[in-house]
Amino acid sequence: MSAKMHVKKGDKVMVIAGKDKGKTGRINRILPEKGAVLVEGLNIVKRHSRPNKQKNTGGGIVEKEAPLSASNVMILCKSCNKTVRVGHQVLEDGKKVRFCKKCKEPLEG
Repeated sequence: MSAKMHVKKGDKVMVIAGKDKGKTGRINRILPEKGAVLVEGLNIVKRHSRPNKQKNTGGGIVEKEAPLSASNVMILCKSCNKTVRVGHQVLEDGKKVRFCKKCKEPLEG
C-alpha cells in the first residue's frame, strides 16, 4: 500500500510532534510504503553492530537516522518562512505545481 505523500525529497521541513519537535531539516529519503520520511540530522537512534569481516566493518555503537512518520512533519515555505499546508494547482501550460496555502507562492522542489 503506497500512500500519497505531501512532501518530496529535498523539501525543508519542521518536525511538529515527537522528541525532535520544533527542529528543522531537509528530507533525505521518502518511504511511501511505510508513510515515513528520513530527515537529515533528526530522529537519531543508536544501533549496536557486530564486526563483519566480509564488509570490513568494526563493531560498536552506530548512530543513524530513523524514519519519522510523514504526518509529523510540515513543509517550511521559503517566502513566508512558516510551516504550511500544501495545495496543488495546474498552470496554464499544463504543469502541476505545489503551492503554499498561506502566501499562495509556488514551492520549488
